[in-house]
Amino acid sequence: MKSRDASIRQKRFKVEDCERRLGQIDAMIEEFSRMAADLEHEIAAEKRRTGIEDEKHFAYSTFARAAGQRRANLLASVDDLNRQREAAQAALETARAELQREEGRLGRENPRTAPSGQGRLAS
Repeated sequence: MKSRDASIRQKRFKVEDCERRLGQIDAMIEEFSRMAADLEHEIAAEKRRTGIEDEKHFAYSTFARAAGQRRANLLASVDDLNRQREAAQAALETARAELQREEGRLGRENPRTAPSGQGRLAS
């Protein structure tokens, strides 16, 4: 019985860990997307300030070029995180299915037929 309880605890921990990981990935995606949008606004403001839109122009803003590269890196990271999120979602679904299977197996092996208090004698 104790080993089955430990098994269920372990499976619940795995589900909670997968949920936590999924939450962290979602938070990172949101943060990186926000940072990329902020950089896009800064790049647009810098282009307006300098009056040079062409990235290949010799006088194009160094700040705008660097911010554009950072933005591209952030968007690449968001794409990678979306792939990780899909894998984490699949792992969560698998962990939930394993937990349900284990709880169902435990329920079949250890049926509780008498509700609490029925087996006692009245004094």
